[in-house]
Amino acid sequence: MKILFIVNIAKESACRCAERAEEILTREGAICRHCAASAFGGPFAEQAEQLLQDCDLAITIGGDGTLLHAAAQAARCEKPVLGINVGRLGFLATVEEGELEQLSRLVRGEYVLDRRMMLSARIEGSTVYRSDALNDVVVSKGARTNTIRFEIYCDGTLVNSYRGDGVIVATPTGSTAYSLSAGGPILDARIGGILVTPICPHSLNTPPMVFSADRSLRIVTSEQEEGGAYLSTDGRDYIALGQKDEILIGLSDKNLSLVSFFEADQFRAIDKKLKGR
Repeated sequence: MKILFIVNIAKESACRCAERAEEILTREGAICRHCAASAFGGPFAEQAEQLLQDCDLAITIGGDGTLLHAAAQAARCEKPVLGINVGRLGFLATVEEGELEQLSRLVRGEYVLDRRMMLSARIEGSTVYRSDALNDVVVSKGARTNTIRFEIYCDGTLVNSYRGDGVIVATPTGSTAYSLSAGGPILDARIGGILVTPICPHSLNTPPMVFSADRSLRIVTSEQEEGGAYLSTDGRDYIALGQKDEILIGLSDKNLSLVSFFEADQFRAIDKKLKGR
């Protein structure tokens, strides 16, 4: 088995963890290679993708951000990912830093693949942008204090209009992330749904909405000031929207397989990491 370690080199503990994980997996007969997490989206992105093509699966070592940083390229290469958490929460991670002996199960094939849907987001108008997201697509106001107006269309029909700080369009995987903090529900990761959660809406009647995964969503902001609203996907990028830009969001043709050692790992993580916070 060939394994690629994607390590958040900004965390000293992640580098130490990678060394211990490699010892365990090499002992079991795996071949390990390394790539710095900063290579994704940076000048070494092409090299990182080549390394992914040549592996059986990838292991990210850091926090959820490290896994999300690698998700789009891993999905494009159709490689499963296992997360090792050395961060604060690590909700998407399968293994904690103190559970590294579990990794020996990889080589023995004692794991399941949890297939997660992804979203495709693109901007139509004066700005050219397209990206896939495992967690969420966020449209938010810039560095300003006043709210801005959003209109949300589903398959061409206006379904909501409000003023607020922004809107989160999340996958079931991302329902436990920013959307949950904004008051959205938790969705079973196996549900094919798209969750739309307003951010601080200036209204008493703007509940989160769940759409079928085969719907096409369009978000329009009436903000007239250039750069008054921004788009980000999985916390990456930060694209300033032009006056005539519209955001189109739908189901991506890519998906990401997360390596799990237990069925319903999402609910184990909820019980272990979210309850009591």
